[in-house]
This record gives sequence, structure tokens and C-alpha cells, in this order.
Amino acid sequence: MRVSVAGAGLGGLALAQGLRGAGIEAGVYERDPAITARFQGYRLVLNPVGFDAVRACLPSRWHALLDAIVGDAYGERLVLDPRLNTIGALGPGKTGTVVDRHVLRHLLLTGLTVRTGAALAGYGVLADGKVEARFAHGDPVASDLLVGADGVGSAVRAALSPQTVPIDTGVRFVIGRTALTERFAGLSKAFGSKVAGDGVSLLLGAMRFRTPPKEAAEELAPDVTLPDVRDYVRWAMILPPDGSLGASTPQEAALSRMDGWHPELRELVEQSDPDNSTLLSIRVVEPRERWAPGPVTLLGDAIHATSPTGGNGANIALRDADLLRRSLIEAAEGRRSLLDAVGDYERQMFEYGAEAVRHSLEALPAYVPNRS
Repeated sequence: MRVSVAGAGLGGLALAQGLRGAGIEAGVYERDPAITARFQGYRLVLNPVGFDAVRACLPSRWHALLDAIVGDAYGERLVLDPRLNTIGALGPGKTGTVVDRHVLRHLLLTGLTVRTGAALAGYGVLADGKVEARFAHGDPVASDLLVGADGVGSAVRAALSPQTVPIDTGVRFVIGRTALTERFAGLSKAFGSKVAGDGVSLLLGAMRFRTPPKEAAEELAPDVTLPDVRDYVRWAMILPPDGSLGASTPQEAALSRMDGWHPELRELVEQSDPDNSTLLSIRVVEPRERWAPGPVTLLGDAIHATSPTGGNGANIALRDADLLRRSLIEAAEGRRSLLDAVGDYERQMFEYGAEAVRHSLEALPAYVPNRS
């Protein structure tokens, strides 16, 4: 069996790793011109389902490394004013495992061959039931299954299910990261909390590694090379609906809305890495109508993109990867047909994926500020 995975995000890479470990050939095709063409590294919180899923997709020899490069989620989930006074609460605190997306992605890339600059131009089902993926550049690739793991703007979804389109919530946010130095240790009350300002909300999350990733890899898995990332604070400023930057850089956009704020909050933004700050829109994709069974399916944000306020996007993508991995292993071993295996995956994925989108949208209003 051969599987083609379009998209080198966490879900697609986890699937490829899981299939590789089971002896199933999996090729990964990424539209970006290089793996590091754009920064893709912010703090994520994995729940037990998401963490167990990525663990199951990785070789067991890397499990100790995975355990070493994560952190523990914590936070009081308070509502604070811009001077860091407590004015409310968001509800029960979340527990889970904190990971850095950039580091986890490099772990998942280890040992895989990824063809970059491979923007999908279309696909066709061949006479023998296989699927041929065509790319804007390079030769087409035939496989038994094409998996669209190519994100909210999925080219695979556009061809497979053109009626399923992203929905723009109108919410925009500026996101960045700042080294977690002793200077910002006093902000611990704000980690996991919401700072409610005049027309904006600021969310902070600490990424504290149990062991620095580069050092952990050198000690526990010499065949893995991980980036030299140190502890940091991920900050995200949510703007009013349909808000715009109104400034030349993300940092300036955030700082222009922080007059009179606590000096440590302003300094946190001032000292952030300008190369790793950006403005993003919150778009969702809701899985609704199933497509006809065939040798093409979808995974992760390509079919159920959630609002980040739900805290479940990466978790659901990794759950997809593990579920599809297990289904395809059954097909490869002859215990069921490929179409039955993919169909069973899709039935389950549609159910929990739709629920994840609903949950994330229900959580969004608590974080979105009123128009100033």
C-alpha cells in the first residue's frame, strides 16, 4: 500500500510517521518552497487524547524524548484588568501537556522524505482504483490513497468537497513569542488568564520545557535533531470583530492598544521576536455533507478547522492521524478493504470533528472583546 499525504503539518506528519512505523509507504507533499519557509511554532496544549495519539504514531524509541521536551499546562484562568488586578474568572483550569509546535514538527519530520514546492493542482482516479495526484511542478504521483492534510485552505478539499468552504468568523488576532526571562516571572498570574483591555483581549501562555529540546535529543535520541528553543511566553492579542492592524508591524499594533497597561505586559510585547509575530484571522471549517467513498480523504484543519479558543485544533488533527493510521494498517493486513477502512475513519472523524468545531465556536465569545 502507498499513501500520499498532502501537507506537512502536525497531522499529516504524524500520519506519515505512523504508517512508516507499520511498514506502509507514505510520501509527504508540501506546497511551501521549504520546510522552514515560514515560522510555524507556538505553544500548544495537548489533552490526553491528542498526546496519546502523537505518541502512538511515533516510534517507541522516541517516547522518552517526547516526554522530555514537553511541559505541564497550568494557569488560574482569571480575568485581569490591564494593571493585572483580578476582576473575574474564566472557569475551571485546563490540564494537559504543553508542546512547542516548531519542536514537535521537527520531531515528526525526522526520517521522512518531504517533497516541498509541491502545490496540488488536482487529482484523478485511475482505472485500477488508485488516485493520481498532480502538482503545479514535478511529476504526478499515483497511490492507493490521497490524504488532504493541507490546512484550512486545502486544495484537496476544494476538489473533493467544493461545497465545504472555510467560514471567516471576522475575529483577528496578533500573536508573538518572547523569551521567558526572570523579568517576566512576575506575570505568572496572567499565564492561562485573559487580560481584558479597552476593545482587546490579551492571552498569555508559558512554554517551559522539562529539558531544552536540543539537549534532550542529543542525550536521548541521537538520530533526531531538534531546534535550540528555550522557554518563552506566547502572547496573543484578540482584536474586535473585523479589526485590523492599523500599524506597520504586529508588535506596534499590539502596543498601540496598550496605553496605560502594566509595564511588564508592554515590555513583554516590546521584547518579542519580530520574525515570529504575525496577524491571523480565525476561520473555521465545519464537516457536514460526506463525499462519495473513494481513494481520497481529509484530515485535520482541511475538514474541521476550529477556533483556537477551543484549544482542540491540534488535538483533533492528531486524533485523526492515529485513527486513520490504525484503519489503514487493518486494510494493509487484509482485515478489511481500503474503502471500508477509510469509510469507518470518516464516519468517526465527522462526528467528533463537528463537535470540536461547535465547542470552539461556543468558547469564542468569552475571549472576543467588544468593539471599542
